[in-house]
Amino acid sequence: MAARIWIFFAVVAALFLSLPSSSSAQDLQIVNAERRIDLSSHIVKAFLTLKVENIGKDPAADMLLAFPPTQIKNLAMVQALAVTGKKKKKTYLPLDVKPTQQPDDAPNDAGYSLVSFATPLGPGETVTLEVLYILTHSLEPFPVEITQSESQLVYYRDSAVVLSPYRIKQQTTFFKTPSTRVESFTSVEPANRAGKEIKYGPYEDRAPYSYAPVIVHFENNSPFAVVEELVREIEISHWGSLQITENYRLTHGGARHKGVFSRVEYQSRRSISGSSSFNALLAVLPPRVNSVYYRDDIGNISTSHLRTGFKKSELEFEPRYPLFGGWRATFVIGYRVPLEDYLFEAPDGRRYLNFTFGCPLVETIVNKLTLKVVLPEGSKDPSAVLPFTVNQDLQVKYSYLDIVGRTVVVLQKDNVVPTHNVPFQVYYTFKPIYMLAEPLMLVSAFFFVFVASLAYVHIDLNIVKK
Repeated sequence: MAARIWIFFAVVAALFLSLPSSSSAQDLQIVNAERRIDLSSHIVKAFLTLKVENIGKDPAADMLLAFPPTQIKNLAMVQALAVTGKKKKKTYLPLDVKPTQQPDDAPNDAGYSLVSFATPLGPGETVTLEVLYILTHSLEPFPVEITQSESQLVYYRDSAVVLSPYRIKQQTTFFKTPSTRVESFTSVEPANRAGKEIKYGPYEDRAPYSYAPVIVHFENNSPFAVVEELVREIEISHWGSLQITENYRLTHGGARHKGVFSRVEYQSRRSISGSSSFNALLAVLPPRVNSVYYRDDIGNISTSHLRTGFKKSELEFEPRYPLFGGWRATFVIGYRVPLEDYLFEAPDGRRYLNFTFGCPLVETIVNKLTLKVVLPEGSKDPSAVLPFTVNQDLQVKYSYLDIVGRTVVVLQKDNVVPTHNVPFQVYYTFKPIYMLAEPLMLVSAFFFVFVASLAYVHIDLNIVKK
């Protein structure tokens, strides 16, 4: 009996040891790393190409991506793709990326994301990954205040080498600026600048957690459009349409404006005066929109133009005044779309809304996004499906002729960028009989008024008979 128990535990242990385990820093090394950081707008995009090799004895199921402590709070999104093939025959396979805890042997307070390989990486094997991570609020205006006629200069802080828990045999980093005006940049040899591009490297055989801080001071007059808060409400009506209402609180997130504003100078010397400001915005709306309006607290704003198409609609509009650094504007955009384009029935009988998450404004950061999906009265068992993590809540909203109220699915996310504009689904159950509730209520009300009027006409209320 004891021998059988010993054999059982030996087999279980052998199976456990044969499973792919989470890779340690000693199991993997990065053969080559190339990082390209795009600083052409106020949304910083970093493209990282890694060739990873398993130098351990066991298969590796995943790897870690590290980010400096100063970038953690500004990290909006991380995506990773596995690349197979060469040149025109390349194929890209999306990989699962999740935030994870700091390893026990990490020497700093960096943030980490765990990338799971599509198939475990065997000993001696290599895989090429393409990583995209996006940073917000990472450009620091310097000087922090400028006049109407001055250009905007900003700082960007990073490292000349890639922060990684793995040894990197060779690496290069490129910074792309929006113009050729670069006031200064930290020199970490070898480093050189040509036109709009600053190159650091190549650097050979860097130890894990190597870091070489650099600062780039350059001109950036792109619109620093930041939506401090956006509340989008999507109201579903089974009678044929979706009503979308979007409440914006917009600000210019660049260097604060100082001095007085001259409208004459702004209009006559637009290319020089107010070069860091913006006075027009573009919203990408769904196709087949109708009943579009754009207004603020004062009333309707007529400085807008709508272009509709089969794939998308574009609303180009202007606030009542140009926005300089620190200035704010609040407005509302509303529109309707046909119900049949976005509401479908699942195989299990449930209905689901398929719509786009995020902010319709182009190249805009949203500090706080609240998306409310108002379901028809009588809907039950709501659930939302999204490709990333959001805060979810349920509320109740009362509208005209409602009895028990309408269920509202509330989705909330901070630090939203254009790459979050992806489809999401909200599932719910609904019995068609509930569509008759409001018409029956109206018919009953009219019938009651009719009967009451008829009774009033025919009832004799006199005390003395005539």
